[in-house]
Amino acid sequence: MAHLRFAPPVPTRPGVLLARRDLALGWVVLVLIAALAWLLTVAQSRDMGMEPGTMGLALPLFLLLWVVMMAAMMLPSLAPVALTWVQAIRRTTEGHARALRIAEFVGGYLLTWTGFGLLVYGALAATGRLVDSDPDAGRWIGAGAFLLAGLQQFGPLKRVCLRHCRNPMFQLLRYARFRPWAKDLRVGAHHGLYCVGCCWGLMIVLIPLGVMNVAAMAGLATVIFLEKLWRGGPWLSWAVGLAFLVLAALAPFQDWLLPGLEMSDPSMDEMDKMVDRSR
Repeated sequence: MAHLRFAPPVPTRPGVLLARRDLALGWVVLVLIAALAWLLTVAQSRDMGMEPGTMGLALPLFLLLWVVMMAAMMLPSLAPVALTWVQAIRRTTEGHARALRIAEFVGGYLLTWTGFGLLVYGALAATGRLVDSDPDAGRWIGAGAFLLAGLQQFGPLKRVCLRHCRNPMFQLLRYARFRPWAKDLRVGAHHGLYCVGCCWGLMIVLIPLGVMNVAAMAGLATVIFLEKLWRGGPWLSWAVGLAFLVLAALAPFQDWLLPGLEMSDPSMDEMDKMVDRSR
């Protein structure tokens, strides 16, 4: 009869426990930052409508609001890459230097989305002028935005950038060879470029749906998160692309699909303001 031999459990090394603790703490910090950004976005959306154009916002204020929106929508899906890079930072620095490097990484990432926000602001200003001159133009602008978004979901840029975001280890090894000057800032910006290449089509549908449409933002944030982290992410990308193409065909005939391109009724706005003052 064979004798069973039971070996004592191998104790977990302190370094492994520390790494797991830091990983969990990193997730908590990113989730808290994203949650705070969502709270600020929702609070701001209550004071703003979903009218065409830049909603009366000057460029600096729009970019500030845009960065908060991107932090809300993108930081959860950034977590695996960010935490992997932070682990590398943790092994080489500590204290204030570590915090500064992490801030540089996140800042570089958001800096890239700020640059994209400049393009979005220009697109909003142009669409606002077009809708002001011809309200029916909004239908074709919306159809064009959905069409571009749908095609981008099937395009080579989406495929390459999504592959990077889903499997970033090779790129992270390449980042390790970057020169020390502003290294973490450049790593964050470089990864941000891949995220912009992956998600720009999803973002432009906010033009017809409304830049301050919280429900649309939450839906897009969920799609971005699942595309990057779920095993079936590539299939989801194609499904979303097909949905956008259907919306592009329906948009010229269904005004309810274009809340961000509908002209508001001035008389109704004035009545709402009077009601608010009476309260």
